[in-house]
Amino acid sequence: MTAEIGLASLWLAAALAALQLFAGAMGLTRKGETFAALVRPVAVVQGLLALLAFACLIRLFAVTDLSVKLVALNSHSLKPLVFKIAASWGNHEGSMLLWVTVMGLAGGFVALVERRLPERTMLATLAGQAFVSLGFYGFLLIASNPFERLNPVPREGQGLNPLLQDLGLAFHPPTLYLGYVGLSIAFSFAIGALVTREVGPAFARAMRPWVLGAWIFLTLGITAGSYWAYYELGWGGWWFWDPVENASLMPWLAATALLHSVSVLAARDALRTWTVMLGVVAFSMSMIGTFLVRSGILTSVHAFAVDPERGTFILALLAINIGGALTLFAIRAATVSEGERFAFLSREGALVFNNVMLSAILGIVLFGTLYPLLAEAMGAQVSVGPPYFNPMSALFAIPMLLVLAVGPLLRWKRDRFERVGRALVIPAMLVVVAGIALVVMGGVALLPFLGLVLGIGLAVASFMPLRSRNLRRLPLAVWGMVFAHFGIAVTLIGMSSESAFSTEKLVAVKVGETTHVGPWGVKLERVEPAAGPNWTALEARLLVRYGPDGDVTRMLPQARSFWAPPQQTSESALLTRWNGQLYAVLGGEGADGRWQLRLWWKPLVTLIWIGGLLIGFGGLLALIGRVVADLRRISLQGRIAWRKDGMSKLREGER
Repeated sequence: MTAEIGLASLWLAAALAALQLFAGAMGLTRKGETFAALVRPVAVVQGLLALLAFACLIRLFAVTDLSVKLVALNSHSLKPLVFKIAASWGNHEGSMLLWVTVMGLAGGFVALVERRLPERTMLATLAGQAFVSLGFYGFLLIASNPFERLNPVPREGQGLNPLLQDLGLAFHPPTLYLGYVGLSIAFSFAIGALVTREVGPAFARAMRPWVLGAWIFLTLGITAGSYWAYYELGWGGWWFWDPVENASLMPWLAATALLHSVSVLAARDALRTWTVMLGVVAFSMSMIGTFLVRSGILTSVHAFAVDPERGTFILALLAINIGGALTLFAIRAATVSEGERFAFLSREGALVFNNVMLSAILGIVLFGTLYPLLAEAMGAQVSVGPPYFNPMSALFAIPMLLVLAVGPLLRWKRDRFERVGRALVIPAMLVVVAGIALVVMGGVALLPFLGLVLGIGLAVASFMPLRSRNLRRLPLAVWGMVFAHFGIAVTLIGMSSESAFSTEKLVAVKVGETTHVGPWGVKLERVEPAAGPNWTALEARLLVRYGPDGDVTRMLPQARSFWAPPQQTSESALLTRWNGQLYAVLGGEGADGRWQLRLWWKPLVTLIWIGGLLIGFGGLLALIGRVVADLRRISLQGRIAWRKDGMSKLREGER
């Protein structure tokens, strides 16, 4: 019965999305007041019905109802409860249901709380949101029904991919989806603004919290996904420019550009057309990422679907949504004025420059991701990896980082470089000192060298906007900017250090033997069996010592065997110090009784993810600051209107 309730809820939500689209469109006409009144409540109920459908799916997985095909294919009665629940979105159909649920709830929340936009723009925005949602409802109900029954009912399920049975990945997809779907709100705002031609600071202030929220979730999702791949896949890498990784990076790049552009529009009433264009592009990147991951054209632990028909369906959605939006933009962009002008040397100029650099990097990643697929479609095998992505991205990332250090010090509209030059003396001196130190040290490649010196300079420059200011009265948005920029510097230092100074060792040792990697001595004490709720393993006990005088610590890497589905995995062991991580993976046993061990010493590698968290924290501070400022502005406008109304009544009384 739970499955039938979930399916009925999904159909009703789809019907309400159609009604929301129709009522929104009719509400824009001259005699559409009746329809206009329907749009907000319908959007709220639609979101609640989608949530009910997803709650039904979670319950089916929690009780392992094997009469549902999706549960039988992706779960097992012996799995821990947390992974049973995570399995509800760890597959194609469930993840798409999560997508429409978040989209429905986001649309309902916008309908409930957003009062700053003109009503016509709001109607067009909610109609656009319903149009996008309707396509995904159709995809679920026609091509990917998550509640399909199975007959006969199997005695046991096939289980979830063991690589996905990890707490990090249990929370990684929902975080990313909140980012993807948050960008759908920005997309709908852009469509609404294009329909009504009302693009200005009020539009930007209404759009900014949604972009900021989506950007925060994307940042945290990418950070979590990177760390999951690092410790779970057992190859010691944190980024491989895999198409599925790129699918999440591309929306983040576009959202970062949009975030800065919408801030310029809100503060200075400039970049109107550019902001709307980025709103369309950012969600388009989410759609392209969805197509790559769900169409079956990629092979990955994240790429769930291998059905060409589903891929065709998503491709059609992508063409309709993006093609329609770009067509509307082409028709209406000329009727939207660009707004206030500014000098090149100004804060707006710095933001525009970095917008262009981010867009260029986005183009590089998009081309490098799609080119091998296009080549394969024409019968050629082409591999595009770090040798292409790293130097090409650096061409645009390096000037962007330089401007990032200067931009927050510049004034709006127009400034002089002599005024900000003094503030940059200390960061510039540190860059020079770090560069000389690395040259003396020797052996550091060009890109890690540039990354380290620029990261150190940017880390100091990030705090320069705090000079000579009352820190207690500083707006939270400024603190957010400082932490976010400092987080970028920290991440950059971590990436460059890991690339420049990592040491790897692949050895075969007998029990009792000691080997060395970097400053570490590693002794294989013994190898013994271990067991978990749905796996068995061989577990190595490693005694490790940092330097000749360090304390002895134990590490326990495992080679696990899952039986549902049958699969071998390597569970790496990590030992974290302030200056880096020791990473150990257990391999197989040779004929001579030696065990294979793969060891890495990665100096400062943890800064990569600490920096990611700092970026997200900076975004959260900025979001809180913006929302509080907007609420104060709305409250002040309300009090002014109330006083004006009172004064008018008083004057009428005096007459």
